[in-house]
Amino acid sequence: MSGGDPFFQPVSGMDLPRFAGVPTFMRLPGLTPDDPRYADVQMGLIGIPWDGGTTNRPGPRHGPRQLRDYSTMIRAMNPVTGINPFALQNWADLGDVPPNPVDIQDSLDRVTSFYRALHAQGITPMTAGGDHLISLPILRALASDGPLGLIQFDSHTDLFDSYFGGQKFTHGTPFRRAVEEGLVDPKRFVQIGIRGTAYNVDDIEWGEAQGIRIIRIEEFFERGIKDVMAEVREIVGTAPTYCTYDIDFVDPAFAPGTGTPEIGGPNSFQAQQVIRALQGVNLIGADLVEVSPPFDPGGNTAWLGVSLMFELMCMLSAKA
Repeated sequence: MSGGDPFFQPVSGMDLPRFAGVPTFMRLPGLTPDDPRYADVQMGLIGIPWDGGTTNRPGPRHGPRQLRDYSTMIRAMNPVTGINPFALQNWADLGDVPPNPVDIQDSLDRVTSFYRALHAQGITPMTAGGDHLISLPILRALASDGPLGLIQFDSHTDLFDSYFGGQKFTHGTPFRRAVEEGLVDPKRFVQIGIRGTAYNVDDIEWGEAQGIRIIRIEEFFERGIKDVMAEVREIVGTAPTYCTYDIDFVDPAFAPGTGTPEIGGPNSFQAQQVIRALQGVNLIGADLVEVSPPFDPGGNTAWLGVSLMFELMCMLSAKA
């Protein structure tokens, strides 16, 4: 099945004003599994409106709804890479995973079940979070065939063991769990942009002991994007790889609407450039997490977030 089916094209702003109509991601058709065209979907946009792993400032549960709304501004062509993802693959909005806001484990199980069904049908997921804990159940579903490579853009490692007396599942622990569960190959795991004050260095030391490549923001700026991303591509190689993008990778001057902002990060243009440098990576899925609308009433963070989602969609479509 080839992509570019007219049914799966976004509604043009030339045909329907962007402020009109029911919002779906990128103005694409919204489908459920009982829809007859669901079987033709190759790439799916999914929301996970849940922030039960948040340890301080809540709000990412509202991210997918605002990201959908702002995505109506996205047009089909990326003029820099020349990629039109909708001409290459059949994309659709597959709705939200319905979370359980009062039960972390049930919510994790719901996400894994949803993504296992997608994976079984061969649908590549592009996800809007939600806090960063959502990546763990996604990885549980996608790593069914073996450990994955992982590229993480973030200001935090999310490699802590536990919070608050032994709580193992927060947005600060998902990738420690992922390594422990054998979902991610630590030798093919690279983190870019790590910075900020710290409680200790336990997360860094544990990660480096496993073989995870941690690139702090100082090294990122000293070496430059081109050199750093060449190393990233070398680390993950050609085997299946997942990309997770925390919006707090970006400096809060450009993305204030997030729960744990850290100063000294990349600007919005650099945030795009690192994704464009993923061309050639064998991406099997991606997510954009931690957009928290209550902390940015103007919506600039959501606009940046959905613009970065589009860049990731271009990489996913071109790879396939």
